Amino acid sequence: MKNRIISPSLLSADFSRLKSQIDLVVDAGANRLHLDVMDGHFVPNFTFGPFIVKAIRKLTNAHLETHLMISNPHNYIQDFIDAGVDTLIFHIEASTDVERDIDLIKKNNVLAGLAINPDTEVNILDKYLDFIDYVLVMSVNPGFGGQGFIESTLKKMEYLANLSEKKNFIIGVDGGVNLSTIDKVYDTGVDVTIVGSGLYKADDVPARFDKLMKKN
Repeated sequence: MKNRIISPSLLSADFSRLKSQIDLVVDAGANRLHLDVMDGHFVPNFTFGPFIVKAIRKLTNAHLETHLMISNPHNYIQDFIDAGVDTLIFHIEASTDVERDIDLIKKNNVLAGLAINPDTEVNILDKYLDFIDYVLVMSVNPGFGGQGFIESTLKKMEYLANLSEKKNFIIGVDGGVNLSTIDKVYDTGVDVTIVGSGLYKADDVPARFDKLMKKN
């Protein structure tokens, strides 16, 4: 069984107290943070752009995995790289040239990730798995926090877990991960779970982090 890695989603944090909200989860044991970038077009919500990512970079040394839920990601990849991300993830459904976009990220010495929506067939990723560092399986439809977990995505996780060590990429899962779903997600063999409201909405965030890290 792999060690659990939890990447708290700052989308669920209180942005009026962002530094303390970051420190809260880092002090609890998180060494990476998940930044959800939404454009109001590819998904029906809107969050923030490179300017905010750059500000977050100044607040922490944690690994920043930035998830672009945006149309035409190629137009903005360099901006997010320049903002200081460590892993840059874009949606296979949004890119007009996936190989070009992976290549641009890797040429800048940033880890490249592909995200896949719940209704997209997982084998669409096969031809890219030798070139990427990270696959993000969406276990809810992207665009809003706090949605319910889609059970059918577990099969995608298992499929990718069977390939990940041979192909040398890690697998993240984003959406609906909480105390009631986290065990079955990790049982598939994935590496990282993105936890937002299931962590930040707890009365005691460090205690919740600790509980999420331990198998029930």
